[in-house]
Amino acid sequence: MAELPSAVLFACTHNAVRSPMAEGILKHLHGRQVFVDSVGVRSGSDVDPFAIAVMEEIGIDIARHRSKTFDDLEDESFDEIISLSPEAQHRAVELTRVMACETILWNTFDPTLVEGSREVRLDAYRQVRDHLLERIRQRFPVSRMGGL
Repeated sequence: MAELPSAVLFACTHNAVRSPMAEGILKHLHGRQVFVDSVGVRSGSDVDPFAIAVMEEIGIDIARHRSKTFDDLEDESFDEIISLSPEAQHRAVELTRVMACETILWNTFDPTLVEGSREVRLDAYRQVRDHLLERIRQRFPVSRMGGL
């Protein structure tokens, strides 16, 4: 099993859907071993209600998440920054020019772009959640049985 980093930052455009979901998943899986945070490139609203709903379906509460930007970071000491949008990747590369930190792009679909009924929109959020869950499980494997 690969050694876990000590600190991971997830970044997306507004820190309201994708990065809070990823932060919640990694905290659920490795919150005692890894410091996890998330940011957006631009100021956004609080976490999206659809993101809260689909995360609750798998037992993870992100309702208290408060969106923040790269400029709001109190500590920039991360081992990895995982960007979930190209815009976030550009900002992560700028941030890490003067620090030893790996930047990774997991270009992830923005489910807020989906229109339709509540169920159609929830399905889009579930797909993003499940995609992130799989990527995080692959990148940060869990040694114990059980969990997500």
